[in-house]
Amino acid sequence: MIHQPPAGARDLLPLEVAQKRWIASRLQAVFHRWGYQRIITSTLESMKTLMAGGAIRRSTVLQLEDSVEGTLGLRPELTASIARAAVTRMAGEARPQRLYYRANVFRRPTASHHGRQIEFYQSGVELLFAEGSLADGEVLLLLAECLQNLGLEQWYLVLGEVGLTRSLLSIFPDAVREKVRSCIARLDRVALENLSLSPPLLERALLLFDLRGKPEDVLQKVSRLELDEAGQQITSDLKSLVELLKGSSSTSIPLILDLSLLGTMDYYTGIVFEVVSPSPHRVLGKGGRYDRLLELYHPQQETQPGVGFALNLEDLHACLLLSQQLPQNTPASHWLVVPQVPQAEAAAFVYAQKLRNSEHLVRVEIELEGRSPEVIREDARRRQIARIAWIQADGTPTIETL
Repeated sequence: MIHQPPAGARDLLPLEVAQKRWIASRLQAVFHRWGYQRIITSTLESMKTLMAGGAIRRSTVLQLEDSVEGTLGLRPELTASIARAAVTRMAGEARPQRLYYRANVFRRPTASHHGRQIEFYQSGVELLFAEGSLADGEVLLLLAECLQNLGLEQWYLVLGEVGLTRSLLSIFPDAVREKVRSCIARLDRVALENLSLSPPLLERALLLFDLRGKPEDVLQKVSRLELDEAGQQITSDLKSLVELLKGSSSTSIPLILDLSLLGTMDYYTGIVFEVVSPSPHRVLGKGGRYDRLLELYHPQQETQPGVGFALNLEDLHACLLLSQQLPQNTPASHWLVVPQVPQAEAAAFVYAQKLRNSEHLVRVEIELEGRSPEVIREDARRRQIARIAWIQADGTPTIETL
């Protein structure tokens, strides 16, 4: 019998680990430069916590039964867990809170997709207790710098505004509004055209469906619509955000404004966005503003703002593989310490530890198999080991540089 991981799970071998660690380290360097602190939350959450935002379908959560805590679930995303931790355990901390994470998440595939991946790795940020265009701008500029620091050459940022889209949908009768919203969110034009709508309402629905493109063009179309006061304010704020992004980045951000983008998480209340790679087409990450989520976990149900994003390490890895920027080999050891006779074995371990105690990271291996010097040298060259320390019986080392 050949033992394999469960369906949907997979092992990461050393080279892939090294490559994904390279990605995570590049992202972490940007997070640190922007003043974000790492947070680690529990892999397990109560189902009540995960369901509180109303955005996660119970069927997608891998659940565990616990007689004391009730039903537990493996986290399918991090925002809910961080929101819970922030309002229950960080109430006295300075604000705003700039937090980042690197963690695995789990999602149960549907019955028709048996064997599809269930464990994913994400890295992202949450900017909590900060509202307005300036906070939104920080998160989007931080996201852009992350992608630039990875050396990604082809990507674009798709930006939407849930509040504005909902305002534009307000003219539809209650009986059909959710159907129109669903068609737009799923980009299902055929279903939209077949809804029972009057000609003026169908025209408005198709206009909303196509409200995407260059930000200035989309905003110009929106400005010609009859908006309520809230819609006008959101449009003004969105215009300010677009201008902020254009004026604050040293390199141009490839920005697409898409008001049909509603997001998959129902807790979003303001901007929503996706990072997309065009070739091959992949959604590299997504995020948005969620100003009503934290109150669900707050002891006094206080409303607190938040905005953040998550990047998918698997998708970033797949895109970067094509560019040859990732490490092509696992890190080579710097030294191979070889006891030349059995009496030198203890001294070999002592000398290897002396090398490892250097100020800098030094990778040191011990020769364990008693091979001939010729075989040892050949193997060391193949594995790109820089130096061999031959240890004599009295502990004296002879250094050979390869």
